[in-house]
Amino acid sequence: MRANPPHTVFLPNFCAIRMLFAWVITAELLAIVLTLAAAPQDFWEALSLRSLYVQWIALSLAALLCAAGRLLARLSHTAAGVLVWSLALLVTALVFWLSRSLLGTAGAFDWRALLSHLGIAAIVSAVALRYLYELYRQRERELAETRARAQALQARIRPHFLFNSMNTIASLTRVDARLAEEVVHDLSDLFRASLAEVGQWSTLQRELELSKGYLRIEAQRLGERLQVKWDLQDLPMNARLPPLLLQPLLENAVYHGIEPSLQGGVVEVVGRCRRGLINISISNTLPQQPASAREGNQMAQQNVRERLQAAFGEQGDLHIGNVDGRYQVRIVLPLLEGET
Repeated sequence: MRANPPHTVFLPNFCAIRMLFAWVITAELLAIVLTLAAAPQDFWEALSLRSLYVQWIALSLAALLCAAGRLLARLSHTAAGVLVWSLALLVTALVFWLSRSLLGTAGAFDWRALLSHLGIAAIVSAVALRYLYELYRQRERELAETRARAQALQARIRPHFLFNSMNTIASLTRVDARLAEEVVHDLSDLFRASLAEVGQWSTLQRELELSKGYLRIEAQRLGERLQVKWDLQDLPMNARLPPLLLQPLLENAVYHGIEPSLQGGVVEVVGRCRRGLINISISNTLPQQPASAREGNQMAQQNVRERLQAAFGEQGDLHIGNVDGRYQVRIVLPLLEGET
């Protein structure tokens, strides 16, 4: 559910700065290990020369893999691994020959040294590819678990809301069949959204429509006890976000803040878009009778936070607090490319 498409092969993106930095550090550690194994008399001079040699190989290979990223993404894991392993040996041979040429020893070509360097390159690249493949498999397992958990959380609708809605529909059918039909449509829209495939995007406009439909259902049951205020200014209605992010938070506000209060209360939804971030806060008045307050397990809030972070990483989050005597939940999500 992230904005950037995932890699289709186990190899990471060698064009990324973080990956390139890790690649250079790993190459330097290899140079240090090889120098320690050789135990030269002048360690630092030998390390500087070997570091230069290893970094030539590492950076040249990284440049090739960055340039061939699209090609590698279309290959199978096995084909991509064999290609990268072959490129590592080829680059090692080319750098070995160039280094000998620059040092003026090309006439006395040392085949044994070349085979030794190719052997080291073959072993190190094979170990590195195996590590990257296992890392990819672990990431895929975590992603599958996240998707399964998100699907379960997304499909979660409180049983009491369903039963209350069915009772509302049953009572309306006797007095206002048209209104009962509208409630059925609003309820079916919520269920349709809850059963959507994980990975599908919704839009802010669609989420607001579902939220208003949910509040219309609750208004039939709570009547004037439920008051809703909307304050949405300059929000990009085409902004993409995971489905059913707002409705669970509104349901929490009604269940914990409005329904337990004999006098009812107010739910306020405020939305703003500033500096590429969308902020939407949902606040509710608190019951005046402390004994009537309901204890919550914060499952819905944790649900929303996990799905935001799964979709947007560190840019998506949920904040909870008390503001001016009201309970407030605020979600933050970034604008994606092409959204205005």
